[in-house]
Amino acid sequence: MTKLKLGPLEDDKPVKLTVELPAAVFRDLKSYAEILTRSGGTTTLTEPGKLIAPMIERFMATDRAFAKARRSGGQSVPVPGAAERSG
Repeated sequence: MTKLKLGPLEDDKPVKLTVELPAAVFRDLKSYAEILTRSGGTTTLTEPGKLIAPMIERFMATDRAFAKARRSGGQSVPVPGAAERSG
């Protein structure tokens, strides 16, 4: 059985966002959804869009710099190029 980083998806009230993904990332997302469906033993295909939030959540949960910044008073972590965009 394949050991994926994501497990079963929770059903929670969503906040709607619109994102643009590179085609290659979307193809990989579709492949991930297919593999997750097969490894979960279900016949209902997981919708690729439903994977984005848990993937981001998992990424943030394992980002040590983010966790450290959050613990130290919620100071923002500098985003490259943010100064140029805000001016």
